[in-house]
Amino acid sequence: MNTQAITAFFATLAAANPQPASELTYTSVFELLTAVLLSAQATDVSVNKATRRLFVLASTPESMLALGEAAVAEQIRTIGLYRNKAKHLIQTCRILVEQHGGQVPRSREALEALPGVGRKTANVVLNVAFGEPTNPVDTHVFRICNRSGLAVGKTPQAVEKRLDKRVPPAYRRDAHHWLILHGRYVCTARSPKCSDCAVRTWCDTGAASLPQ
Repeated sequence: MNTQAITAFFATLAAANPQPASELTYTSVFELLTAVLLSAQATDVSVNKATRRLFVLASTPESMLALGEAAVAEQIRTIGLYRNKAKHLIQTCRILVEQHGGQVPRSREALEALPGVGRKTANVVLNVAFGEPTNPVDTHVFRICNRSGLAVGKTPQAVEKRLDKRVPPAYRRDAHHWLILHGRYVCTARSPKCSDCAVRTWCDTGAASLPQ
């Protein structure tokens, strides 16, 4: 995918969805961090069901610590790896209270130092909560970038580095939202809906299958 195609690709996605947003449910930066931490190897739908119960009981690091690991685990038990996630969440809350005054830090280094928070989670928080033009790479973004030729790479970090260089400035803040939503509903892992794809013309894989 060349530079001209990339611009047209994102312009088309932007025209169809001018204000894309995460499908995770949250009302604060801490709730966002919690939801993203819980979303590893889980769907947004399943996370939202669990956090709907959890956030009624605890919506701050202090109240989460007071709730305790066992009770947190019970509230999120419908999510995969819930025991480890409960443990990491409680550990993260303790650090937030003891080292950051109960606030979610705005630096990548501080975010990635939190238990259960990797590069992707840090990128989501930096982007969604603080407006930084990061490129979180989940399974949908990784698949689309390689399938379309937008940002080819063998690892999520390699794809992220390519995206950082290739996404036009005007689209950087919202790029990952468009890619996630496109991968979730159109460019699916199995049986991608190429015939319904608005950006097929600029996709290396989709364009190759168009009638000549």
